[in-house]
Amino acid sequence: MTHLSAFCAALLHATTTALARTWAILAFLALVTLVAELCQEAGIFELAGHHAARAARGSVLGLLGLVCGLAVVTTVGLSLDTTVVLVTPVALALVAGLDLPLAPFAYACVWLANGASLLLPIANLTGLLAQDRLGLSSAAFAARMWAPQLAVLVVTLAVLVLRHRASLAGRYQVPVEPPAHDRVLTGVGAVAAGVVAAGTVAGLAAWQAAAAATGLLVVAFGWRRPHAVRPGRLVRMVPWATILQTAALFVAVEAAGPLLRPLVAPAVGGHGQGLTPLLAAGGMAALAGNLLNNLPAYLLIEGSTQDRTHLLAVLVGVGAGPQVLLWGSVATLLWRDRVRAAGHRVDAWEFARQGLMLTPLAVGAGVAALALG
Repeated sequence: MTHLSAFCAALLHATTTALARTWAILAFLALVTLVAELCQEAGIFELAGHHAARAARGSVLGLLGLVCGLAVVTTVGLSLDTTVVLVTPVALALVAGLDLPLAPFAYACVWLANGASLLLPIANLTGLLAQDRLGLSSAAFAARMWAPQLAVLVVTLAVLVLRHRASLAGRYQVPVEPPAHDRVLTGVGAVAAGVVAAGTVAGLAAWQAAAAATGLLVVAFGWRRPHAVRPGRLVRMVPWATILQTAALFVAVEAAGPLLRPLVAPAVGGHGQGLTPLLAAGGMAALAGNLLNNLPAYLLIEGSTQDRTHLLAVLVGVGAGPQVLLWGSVATLLWRDRVRAAGHRVDAWEFARQGLMLTPLAVGAGVAALALG
């Protein structure tokens, strides 16, 4: 009984400690999902896909570039989970409708969801976790991370195009008719999506910016399409299972952290600003992210260093690194589900093989850019 009481007390302490730090992050996850779902309801992503297909003028390579651009903008402004949940179906629908190769477009969505999540804290939950510890505003965060972000994007796009160059040489028939949409709702949706990113850069907490965008969308839908924002429907849009899973990961790391941190501390605990110690920190973060999932990996590692640059290298590792094993990030699991829902098989070994071509180069380039910055 004594041991059980001690266990329960320890678990309660871990839960309250973890949630006291992460409640705002979980609130952001819920609210930004509402923003994303309502933007999807307004037809923004479908319309963006149509305009991308027209703008590329029949070039498969050009269309891939525009889909990559959409994925990057969505990740930076609305988070990596939004990209895999909403941009992936658009890309897969384009593939099916235009009879294009699946692989480059599917991998573009997941690689850029993870790889484009370094610039702003809202793009990745690990960035939100790190922001308070780093003591950086969103603008200051972006000032430190723009070079690593650019380096990761260049490497990711290069690997994507070189790996799939044979299937990107063809052309397709340009679609003519745009999808039906409500211009008022698409306009308000575009503004609301911008509010999330602009609000955080302006100094709002991420959950506050997402709450403002959600309120704007609910008002607009209440005017134009009230059935879409019934309370019960909004509640069902919130990804409760993902939120509970994420909360459980936070609690588990809070409870097990004292036992596991000594295993990673030697690789990330240094204070040198040279390339080698930063590569060690980023590499350890990428490895831990793939093995454990990037959220617990970050929480496990962050206490092992007091050096700001080392912690930024860790963010590069847990952001661009977990692209080998499917459970490396929640976003990757969500991507797998969307690809399967579209009727395509996701092979874990093939995903790992593709990821191994990218991950060492992307993490290495991002950390090198950080070291030189």
